Amino acid sequence: MPLDFSLTTEQEEIRRLAHEFAVNEMRPRAAHYDEHEETPWEVMRKAHELGLDAVSAFPERYGGGGLDAVSQLVLAEELSWGDAGMAISIQGTGLSGAAILAMGTEAQKRKYIGMLAEPGDLWIGAMGLTEPNSGSDALALEASARKVDGGWVLNGTKQFCTNGGIADLQVVFATTDRSLGPAGIAGFVIEKGNPGMRQGRKEKKMGVRASHTAQVILEDCLVPEEARLGAEADGTETGPGALGALLTLEATRPSIAAGALGIARAAFEFARDYSLERHAFGRPIARHEAIAFKLADMATEIDAARLLIWRAGWMLAEGIPFTRGEGSMAKLYAGDMAMRVTTEAVQVLGGYGYIKEYPVERFMRDAKIYQIWEGTAEIQRLVISRCLLGERQPLARPTAPNQGPAPVRPA
Repeated sequence: MPLDFSLTTEQEEIRRLAHEFAVNEMRPRAAHYDEHEETPWEVMRKAHELGLDAVSAFPERYGGGGLDAVSQLVLAEELSWGDAGMAISIQGTGLSGAAILAMGTEAQKRKYIGMLAEPGDLWIGAMGLTEPNSGSDALALEASARKVDGGWVLNGTKQFCTNGGIADLQVVFATTDRSLGPAGIAGFVIEKGNPGMRQGRKEKKMGVRASHTAQVILEDCLVPEEARLGAEADGTETGPGALGALLTLEATRPSIAAGALGIARAAFEFARDYSLERHAFGRPIARHEAIAFKLADMATEIDAARLLIWRAGWMLAEGIPFTRGEGSMAKLYAGDMAMRVTTEAVQVLGGYGYIKEYPVERFMRDAKIYQIWEGTAEIQRLVISRCLLGERQPLARPTAPNQGPAPVRPA
């Protein structure tokens, strides 16, 4: 049989290690970090020491763990099962790392990925793409980059940046020449301490509150020429360019979907266990069809999402193009599924589900963002439909973050 849904021994070990970490380090602290909206530095450092953070996905040649795509999905699911907010804090560096790997020169990859992968210290990254006036229309950037002797001067504001303002490395996209359209967009790496970059407003969020989200403000921010991704020190351009890199980020969508899956699984398991203990009309409420059928639907949707996610991960590992928007399918379904499952979990608990004594209300708040960030559910439907109708070229060979850049065709 060519199909095999089992995990390898190594993947099972990753899942076991991540699950134990979630049980012992994340869940006991989840309510505290959610309530106080604090960055879980201690948990992040422990995850880094164990190789459970975003560094695990980076190529081994740059100091990363070199995890395959499916292993990354298993890890993301377990950490989000522990707590979605802390999971984002632990793995949030991955997006900036993916951009550097997709766009950077060999020297830039060795420098910046090497910094993030430093085993002795925790270095975190952030990526600035969304702006106050541009979200789903990601290429309508107002941030500008002006060429000067020896480098570039950046001005603009980036919105909703995970780790924004606290990151050691901030990847920022800006327009170098508006007349060139998408071709005029470039990526830059700004190191912490640059006097032209500062944190703006830290957002107070409905969910994933253990994850730091803030504006990043650029005011005459001077960066050297070698900080422009894909540019050699002499200004010579290499790599796929910013537009190609943005398309390559489609490969990160299955990992986002795996986060939604972890939240849904946590909500389902809590609702199931509660329904077996809670009695009404002389028996556990789980034995009443009104509740039993909810559990059946929840479990079915969770398994369906995992199959979509693992298929996308397998395609990444095998270098098979997302010709039908398979990465977007995984994220779309998992995000919508997580919202449905967590809402039903609250319903199973009734009044108890609505109060903070029980975690399902937090699961529901955390789930909502997965229909919004890294491409809204509406944008995922747009991507999928355009692929199906032949209006959008797929990634020629999508790759996971540990595999480096792939050749791409602009949409």
